[in-house]
Amino acid sequence: MSTPILPRIPAMNELLAKGEQLGLATHGREALRLVISAQLDGFRRACLAGQQRALDDSFWAQVEASLEVVAAMEMGPALNGTGVVMHTNLGRAPWAAEAVAAAAAVATYGVVEIDRESGERGRRDRTVSRLLGELCGTEAGLPLNNNAAAVLLMLSALARGRKVVVARNELIEIGGSYRMHEVIAAAGAEMIEVGTTNRVHLDDYVQALDDPQVACVLRAHPSNFEIKGFTSVVDMAELAQLCHQHVVPLCYDLGSGVINGAELTGVKGEPTIATALKDGCDLVSFSGDKLLGGPQAGLVVGAQALIEKLRRDMLTRCLRLDKTMLAGLEATLRLHALGEDAACQRIPVLRMLALTADELKARAEELLPQWQQLYPDYQVELVACEGRVGSGASPLTPLPGWGLALSSKDCSAEQLALELRQQEPPIFARIQDAKVVIDVRTLY
Repeated sequence: MSTPILPRIPAMNELLAKGEQLGLATHGREALRLVISAQLDGFRRACLAGQQRALDDSFWAQVEASLEVVAAMEMGPALNGTGVVMHTNLGRAPWAAEAVAAAAAVATYGVVEIDRESGERGRRDRTVSRLLGELCGTEAGLPLNNNAAAVLLMLSALARGRKVVVARNELIEIGGSYRMHEVIAAAGAEMIEVGTTNRVHLDDYVQALDDPQVACVLRAHPSNFEIKGFTSVVDMAELAQLCHQHVVPLCYDLGSGVINGAELTGVKGEPTIATALKDGCDLVSFSGDKLLGGPQAGLVVGAQALIEKLRRDMLTRCLRLDKTMLAGLEATLRLHALGEDAACQRIPVLRMLALTADELKARAEELLPQWQQLYPDYQVELVACEGRVGSGASPLTPLPGWGLALSSKDCSAEQLALELRQQEPPIFARIQDAKVVIDVRTLY
């Protein structure tokens, strides 16, 4: 069967230039590019169905109508000048271009949960699960809609109606009222606390594991805080050995999730997935939209038998990823599979974290005259500043960098920051020494 021939489609730069000539770039060139890309997908489908033959005026009318819808939305593009790379309120990790394209490709009909060979229903996460296993060196992986969901599912599948051992100094609370002891209760498990707030010893776990009702041991990375002073924690490898002696799985809520190049990303002190698995953890969960640099997701990797037990749990369908997040996640994992260097070049979070202070100063110097021209009524100058990784990762590690400081004799820094946020697209910055500072690390 022959496939209809598609008409020649101009390059994106040509289409953007045409859109700008038609006055369609009032909401920004990036918004125009995204809308054109989405409309091109519909155009190709229409051509294959024999309904359209050329990019005529109707195409541009559809682009204009789509831009009006986008402009009316509360959610929309923004410029991050805060220096916080994974800014929770600005959507955490910005996606790689490949991930954006992959998500857009399945936003209409797509090969999501169907087998091409048989035409029968397939498993929607089959490829992502395989990639997770290959990248992490585990037997299997399971994607869910966020890391909180991953922890909830681990506890539900392994310990519902039974007991979970957790150290007192890991009964964490993070943003959005996520409290570990409440998650354990929601999973239908009973919690056994061991140790004290500042010190936990292996013997504490030994005593708890004597209880035959214990179904698993849970470790949780503290994320956005750190206890210092008279403290002690149990070595993960020693705890894993103890758990295996009692035939009890060790689950680790690792949080940020470093797969490739903890050194390359400039992140200090963050545990890696590889280390956790090497130490003997049976299941490890982590986020997709933090140091992985992809869409919001909760990812569980580990032993095949345990992953299959999670799949059979009643909550799995409730917590699964939608098709666009799954496609974006697959594209992100494929970039990681290309190796550390390629991942750092093409995944925005890793690229931003890898920037040195010298590189950032050069970038700020390049942007300075442009911003001085854009804002002639303000004083714009170079300034040294410090950013953060964000989203609970390496909370005590600053990211030295450079930025542009904006000030005015006619208004306060707070008023100036408000004016920047009211632009299209809005610019989010921070106030430092009574000036509005735009950290160029996160202007990408």
